[in-house]
Amino acid sequence: MQPAVIASLGATVALLLSGCGQQLADAEVAARQPAVPAHVGATYAPTLKKQPSVADMTALGRTMFSDPSLSASGKMSCATCHSPEHAFGPPNDLAVQLGGKEMKTLGTRAVPSLRYIQNVPAFTEHFHDDDGDDSIDAGPTGGHNWDGRAPSAHDQARIPLLSMHEMGNANPAEVVAKLKKASYVAQFRATFGEDIFDNQEQAFKWALMALEVFQESPTEFYPYNSKYDAFLRQQTQLSKQEMNGLRLFNDPAKGNCASCHISEISASGAFPQFTDYGLIAIGVPRNKHIPANADPKYFDMGLCGPDRTDLKDKTEYCGMFKTPSLRNVATRQVFFHNGAFTSLEQVMKFYVQRDTQPQKWYPRDTDGSVRKYDDLPQEYRGNVNVEAPFDRKPGDKPALTDGEIKDVIAFLKTLNDGYRP
Repeated sequence: MQPAVIASLGATVALLLSGCGQQLADAEVAARQPAVPAHVGATYAPTLKKQPSVADMTALGRTMFSDPSLSASGKMSCATCHSPEHAFGPPNDLAVQLGGKEMKTLGTRAVPSLRYIQNVPAFTEHFHDDDGDDSIDAGPTGGHNWDGRAPSAHDQARIPLLSMHEMGNANPAEVVAKLKKASYVAQFRATFGEDIFDNQEQAFKWALMALEVFQESPTEFYPYNSKYDAFLRQQTQLSKQEMNGLRLFNDPAKGNCASCHISEISASGAFPQFTDYGLIAIGVPRNKHIPANADPKYFDMGLCGPDRTDLKDKTEYCGMFKTPSLRNVATRQVFFHNGAFTSLEQVMKFYVQRDTQPQKWYPRDTDGSVRKYDDLPQEYRGNVNVEAPFDRKPGDKPALTDGEIKDVIAFLKTLNDGYRP
């Protein structure tokens, strides 16, 4: 073969290889490119022609929060159950609140406070504290609601608006229809743009966002102005009884409360939330005042159902509920996810007597034996926490005396907001 022909063939092959290489490079670049831009469908991405301000959304959310016209009954607002005068918790001693289209339907869980939820992480089965040691898996942690199923405050707001037990709307369209007729519809349009109702899905989404932004208002939802906060700032002193209560609260051999309800300023300087955001099973007694519990086959098992469905097969989570913040706990009249107790004294005595005197808290079977953890099916009772003070047996001395319980309660009262030195 002539040298010229060989050279020509070489050039052709080189060109082909070059083109092939370029195609491969282009394909690799294309593979790295997302099919859809990351902001499309993202929860907090700006999707409106008019970008709403935080101030406007806060004001709108505050108005919506107290508007009963957003409910099917026309009588229930967010503030009905989350009363601003009661630390955004329930205003009464009902285990569960009345709601629904006719305000005659009782729910299945007690109302939690909406204060100090601004730092709640999204739910994860494997949580690692920001303490530099990722080898410690804290297990199921985070999320809103007693079962952690809502990843954010706006997702949480969706639930009561559409729940048959609460505000009773059949779907988002009903909520949007009510917003169009609301006395503050002009405020809604001014906040999100005159075209906000052109897209029903967008209108509902941004209504939820307004409620979330309102719940991030520091003055109303996380003021950090309790007596304990003043104590941490060295602006006041706790009484002798309150100090002893704090000591007992923190002591692993006594109350051991701080193992879940963290009481110290974090390494980053953040004031304590009095929760680790974890989910735990502690075997709270069944509450006969909840209508759903009249059915002996019904069990509220928190993480594994019935309200939460994505973890129904994770039976090791059955009976686990969110560890609430203890801030403002002394303002409440009902406690735990099912409102089983109506005083802090009952709560504290249950903690230290659950295992030493179970007959005080649980019913007896026909054979006279105590049916411990009666609000959880037998096969899941092994999930119940047995760490201190739940590490004792019948006949043992409770971790706290009655006098020590009074001291812990005195300390808990220092967590109420609104203290003035």
